[in-house]
Amino acid sequence: MSWIKDKIKSWLEIEKASKNSIVITEPYDYDTNVLKNDLWYRGDESELQQFYRQLDDGIANTTFWSSTGTTGIKFRKIHSGLPKIIINTLVDNVCGSINSVHIDNENSEEETEAESLWKDIKTDNDFDTSLSEAIKIAAVKGDGAFKISMDKDVSMYPIIEFYPAERVRFEYKRGRLDSITYLTRYTQDKKSFTLEEVYSKKGIKYQLYDDNGNEVELNEVDELADLEDVINPENFQKIMGMPLMFEKSLKWKGRGASLLDGKDSKFDAFDEVVSQWMDALRDGRTNKYIPEAMLPRDPLTGQTLSPNSFDNRYVKVGGNLQEESTNKIEVVAGKINAEELNTSYITILDLCLQGLISPSTLGIDIKKLDNAEAQREKEKTTLYTRAKLVNMLEKAIPELIGLILNIHEISTSQSFSEHKISVSFGEYANPSFEAKVETVGQAKQFGIMSIEQAVEELYGNSWTKEEKQSEVDRLKEEQGVIHMEEESMVFDLEDEDETDNGSK
Repeated sequence: MSWIKDKIKSWLEIEKASKNSIVITEPYDYDTNVLKNDLWYRGDESELQQFYRQLDDGIANTTFWSSTGTTGIKFRKIHSGLPKIIINTLVDNVCGSINSVHIDNENSEEETEAESLWKDIKTDNDFDTSLSEAIKIAAVKGDGAFKISMDKDVSMYPIIEFYPAERVRFEYKRGRLDSITYLTRYTQDKKSFTLEEVYSKKGIKYQLYDDNGNEVELNEVDELADLEDVINPENFQKIMGMPLMFEKSLKWKGRGASLLDGKDSKFDAFDEVVSQWMDALRDGRTNKYIPEAMLPRDPLTGQTLSPNSFDNRYVKVGGNLQEESTNKIEVVAGKINAEELNTSYITILDLCLQGLISPSTLGIDIKKLDNAEAQREKEKTTLYTRAKLVNMLEKAIPELIGLILNIHEISTSQSFSEHKISVSFGEYANPSFEAKVETVGQAKQFGIMSIEQAVEELYGNSWTKEEKQSEVDRLKEEQGVIHMEEESMVFDLEDEDETDNGSK
């Protein structure tokens, strides 16, 4: 068979493909990518222009923010602020829907000791605000990490801090997180130092480096002189920190991916369209052509008034010297291709929001559909992105709270325990109450839903258990549903004998 294959190949003259060597140079590293996404979120036009004019990625000279006008021609560059609006809207929708946190509490109305402790820690750290900011940073920059520390001079409770992506490093061992390194810059006597706090399961190790990368003693910085390495107890082998990321990066292993990754070129094009709108408005203004003899002059000095771009715009033309001719002011109205500009605006906006958030979530009604059903349909993309964030937070928040409680228990010389923690989120873009009544009513009418479930679907978390149970009892009473206890029928043999006159 091999001989036949060789003969067929020789007859067909098939040659094996040669191996090609392809070299691809990455335009920037992870830290530069973090900076790029951060600049888009911050939305400062000057910073964006400086970044792209210094960036050499092979295509930077064709981007809008790196472009420069030809000699004598200037144009205005406007940033839409769309990236910041997207991130803030998504995070506010997620954080604003956190209903409750239960610790060692199976839906009981009484507060447990752990819940009372967490409430004090939460208030001391302003945890709600810190969590919202941490989610925004992780969504923009790709990842970050919470750091938990104890400092009795600051607080009697654990101190919760969040470090952004450029200030943390993750080390993995066989695919598992082995340590987190937190980076902090210090300045002493006009010298810069970097403190590396290595958090591992064994404890905390402090290392100080100068700008040349050489390790120096901690006392080189006065406020770090008292730092000492921390060794975890043998029964507490946990990292006193936790990374936060919503997607894993395919480009940089072990790091997170930003929600803005892959959108920068679309945002650049969108800013170009918005800037074109403004240029078109300026170019489309009404122009006045005034003969030199009729130019506006200063009533005091008689000097010609200089034209102004906003309140005194005109173009000077020479006077008409022909016989029987008069000088006239001509007004010419400009034209704006509004339809073409609007089409390009909508097209690029769709690319910016695609797979990330729905236009209606941002208050943009492109297709002018105002009915409730159409609005909910347009919210689906937002629901998908929000579900991704919620799913990660449902795991991350309980893990973080449990770690904080354990550290407090260890610091107060208590034996720590594993807590059962759950966090609940409310719904987003749920149907109106009228739509719920119609759907639940039909299900109840068809006999496929109980009264208890109908009340639960209608009122959910907006009512307490007692209120819902009271409503269930009232509905059953009105509908004539009565619960009767079955009585056991026991026949006494003696009574039976008397009834049968002693017959068996």
